[in-house]
Amino acid sequence: MTPLVTLLTDFGTADGYVAEMKGVILAAAPGATVLDVTHEIPPHDVDAGRLALARYWRRFPSGTVHLAVVDPGVGTSRHALAVASGGHAFVGPDNGILTPALLSGHAEVVTLPVPASAAPTFHGRDVFAPAAAALARGEPASALGEPFEDPVVRRTPEPRRLENGAIAGEIIAIDRFGNAITNLVGVRGGTVEVGGVALPMARTYGDVASGDLTALCGSNGLIELAVRDGSAARLHGIRRGAQVLFRPATG
Repeated sequence: MTPLVTLLTDFGTADGYVAEMKGVILAAAPGATVLDVTHEIPPHDVDAGRLALARYWRRFPSGTVHLAVVDPGVGTSRHALAVASGGHAFVGPDNGILTPALLSGHAEVVTLPVPASAAPTFHGRDVFAPAAAALARGEPASALGEPFEDPVVRRTPEPRRLENGAIAGEIIAIDRFGNAITNLVGVRGGTVEVGGVALPMARTYGDVASGDLTALCGSNGLIELAVRDGSAARLHGIRRGAQVLFRPATG
């Protein structure tokens, strides 16, 4: 099977950084297919990168290599990691972006050496891309570095059940449509309260009129707030970290 390497970064595509990484991978693993997942993660937003990785990595075939670089600590003492988990391989900085792999059953983690020639501002090209290429060639993660026992894990906040039966949660992400994704697992019935407004759960965006704010269960299984044909974040000032309350249906 053709080796597959996915790329997720906050680099954008205007400056050639992504192309440099691709060039390194393809030069070292000529038979690989390199797939751009996204390079539009907000700059330095490790949690946004972590949540994006969690959403898609299991959808790819076993053996896929996932390179994820959102790295505000590049060149510092933070570690560089390769991880084998769930039949996939992952490469990225030790800042929590690889949490989805680390929490997926048994994960084998190694810390990658940083060559003296590596640019302290671009480990994506000089450390992570060569490691991804080695993994794509079939080298095991264990061959790339030393075992590492204490990687950084970043967890999504857990909802809290209140004494009155309601569940308190928060907005954990805003997607490009302006939909506000919560940490509340979607269920049928009930209402979601945000900013003093109570919203009955809908099934899909088309269940409300254009411009209306609604709550529904998104494709990732979590409750989200959305405006039909608009942006909930922009029109209602909803931001990451905002508090939401779910009240289950009664009777």
